[in-house]
Amino acid sequence: MTIKWRKTAHKGLRYYEHPTRRHGKKRDRNYSIRFKVAGVDYDYGVGWLSDGIPDAIRKAEPLLGFEEYCLRLLRQYKGNVKSGTGPKSPKEKRSIEEARQEAEREAQAQAEAENITFGQYFENTYFPTFEIGRKKQTTQKGKQHFKKWIDPVIGNVPLKDIKPFAIEKIKKNVLSAGKAPRTLQYIFATIRQAWNHARRDGLVSGDSPTKSVKVPKFDNRRVRFLSHEEAKNLLTALKDAERRTHDMALLSIQTGLRFGEVASLKWSNIDTGNGIISIMNPKGGRGRAAFMTAQIKAMFEAMTRKGPDDFVFNKDGGGLLKEAPKVFAEVVAGLELNKGITDRRQRVTFHTLRHTFASWHAMAGTDIYTLKELLGHSVIAMTERYSHLSPGALQNATRTLERAIESAGQENTDGGQVVELRK
Repeated sequence: MTIKWRKTAHKGLRYYEHPTRRHGKKRDRNYSIRFKVAGVDYDYGVGWLSDGIPDAIRKAEPLLGFEEYCLRLLRQYKGNVKSGTGPKSPKEKRSIEEARQEAEREAQAQAEAENITFGQYFENTYFPTFEIGRKKQTTQKGKQHFKKWIDPVIGNVPLKDIKPFAIEKIKKNVLSAGKAPRTLQYIFATIRQAWNHARRDGLVSGDSPTKSVKVPKFDNRRVRFLSHEEAKNLLTALKDAERRTHDMALLSIQTGLRFGEVASLKWSNIDTGNGIISIMNPKGGRGRAAFMTAQIKAMFEAMTRKGPDDFVFNKDGGGLLKEAPKVFAEVVAGLELNKGITDRRQRVTFHTLRHTFASWHAMAGTDIYTLKELLGHSVIAMTERYSHLSPGALQNATRTLERAIESAGQENTDGGQVVELRK
């Protein structure tokens, strides 16, 4: 439409009327201000009369008229152009106001981030990501540690304010309750992982406060492994009780597979022709091959082979087994393998079968590096614990040394002098 400007009684203020839209009984008006500074013309639109004065100004000055408001803007912009300070146009004023509001929002967000508590961050940010792709048992343990031990002490403390003395209090609570140092280590790991996640998000800096608090030394290594006679009795009893659990136990004790690796085996992983079992996505993260004994190969060949994506060992009703069948613990109890044992490191569990595999290898003289590959360990230190669980191997090594000393003592090595061994 063609704009026809109309003058007002005020210099520098004009308006045009909308052809149809009305404001009350009159046509709506759109106002504009004009002024000149140093020979340069400035012309800015203010807005429609129906839009009114901005709320902040209207609340502060309820009697201020729209034209008076326009004139005030005219004087403001003209003065700013002359002085070279402040906003010189409505657009610039809006930009400044938007920048101010954005700065306020950022400051508020920063203040909220700095004051976020450990509990808020753990439950709303860290734990939802921690749950993804992890076993239910693992996530439940982390949640339990938070609820029982962590939240009561530092749940309401801002992340930035958590100090080692608070971690010392958690340590005291855990150990005073009679919990093992291993449990404390797990709890500290939960705190450390959440802290590192928050540091990645820029909420904290530096190391986790758990780093300054020592966990009592402990030896959590399992020292129990089965003798050949115990293993034979266990497998015989399992075979009588349930063939599936027997086959899983036999597989573990002769290949060293973890329970999770046994349970997740699919028929596509079983190559009886070459006697190879492909272990996919193991605990250590690196796939490997396990090798069948003649007995294991015969076991697989006797089984009814299903589709390549079907599990070799299903839970009752189908699907992935999450834990060893109850019959395993029942048979162990029936054989009294754990009778009178209170130290959990000495108790027979399904994992004892893998431990037995490693110990038998060590006793048979398998070198530590070969054993590391058979077990699928990522570092040699994890394998060394198994070699030390074989007292027979250490005794054999001692006897080998004795024989070497005796042999040397029987030789005339230095001018006919004979070295005699004291017995």
